[in-house]
Amino acid sequence: MANKMVQEDRGGNAGSLRLLPWTNEGKACWLSPASEGSVISAMADVMEAEQVRDGREVLVHARRLMETSDQLDLHVLKFIAVRLAECLSDVLRVAESRGIRLGVADPTPDDDLGESLEEEPKTSE
Repeated sequence: MANKMVQEDRGGNAGSLRLLPWTNEGKACWLSPASEGSVISAMADVMEAEQVRDGREVLVHARRLMETSDQLDLHVLKFIAVRLAECLSDVLRVAESRGIRLGVADPTPDDDLGESLEEEPKTSE
């Protein structure tokens, strides 16, 4: 049975916990719905906006590199792939958090998928 990560605020109103855009030792961090408008909530808003912006910027640079060079070095391709994967992971976390808050996403992620998304690729940069 899925845990819906719902908590009541001080007024007795039920709301979903907010999935924060960072982790603590690889574990998800959550914020109480009663903390909406708090400093931590504002920090999360700023960080989510920065993660989405960073993802756009990395995508633009990756596309330029891929379009302008006929022969990309293996290390450059690995670098591009790692940066794109990092950005995709961040943006998926933002999307998951927002979906939960809108009530359109299940707040209990697939454990196997979550673990594989958290793994850092092994690179020799």
